[in-house]
Amino acid sequence: MAIQTRKKKPAPLGSDVVAEGSTPLHIQIRESIRSQVRDGKLIDETGRLMTEAELGRHFGVSRITIRNAIAPLVNEGMFDRSRGRGTFLRSNQPENWVGHLMGFSETIRDAGYQAGATILQQGMTNRQDAAVREQLRERAVWQLRRLRLADDTPIAIEHAFYPPDIGLELEKRDLISIIMYRVFEDELGLAIKDAEQTISADLADAGSAKLLGVKVGSPLLSIERVTFGKDGRALELLRAVYLPKYFRLSISLTRRH
Repeated sequence: MAIQTRKKKPAPLGSDVVAEGSTPLHIQIRESIRSQVRDGKLIDETGRLMTEAELGRHFGVSRITIRNAIAPLVNEGMFDRSRGRGTFLRSNQPENWVGHLMGFSETIRDAGYQAGATILQQGMTNRQDAAVREQLRERAVWQLRRLRLADDTPIAIEHAFYPPDIGLELEKRDLISIIMYRVFEDELGLAIKDAEQTISADLADAGSAKLLGVKVGSPLLSIERVTFGKDGRALELLRAVYLPKYFRLSISLTRRH
């Protein structure tokens, strides 16, 4: 997604004065809250976050700065606010699907984790199933199968298929740190229009259980997504399974009259 280096997460802040820099103070504090909460800090045994006043004293900043830091975390679903009770951690991070088309690396980094990957399989194949052949309209395709990591923890297995011309371009790039959709748009000149995604439940077989560190038969979240260019061409067919505790599906619904 030129390949860009991973955005480095700010070092956790404490009560020390934050060093001056180009990153706004409330963003530094937001990322520090995210990081420290993941380590079990700033929250009590019920998941209740410290009050704005307590956080202000902890970081040595105003309550307005704290409020501006917390608001995006509430909006993205990391926390729930309950009037009169406080702000509570939601456990099913890091991704909140709200209709934005993003790849794994983009969503994981937005959630404050460092994205990573282990390549399991790559290259041209003509042994794809009929559904892949039909969706991509190719007799042979380029495939990429990866174990996806969040802060070095395996949380997903992705198996993606691409038309040969796209795949052979991707093969020239660093497939560990690649931000796929940015490469499509910024380097390959492929304008992405939209995608069709199907989400279902699945159970871990022996292979996926071993890779993800779970028991055979453990529940997994399964997705299949076809991403289209503005000309209607299918650019990618992605099949993936995720550990459900890391993902939540959020959909805005409108009543039809």
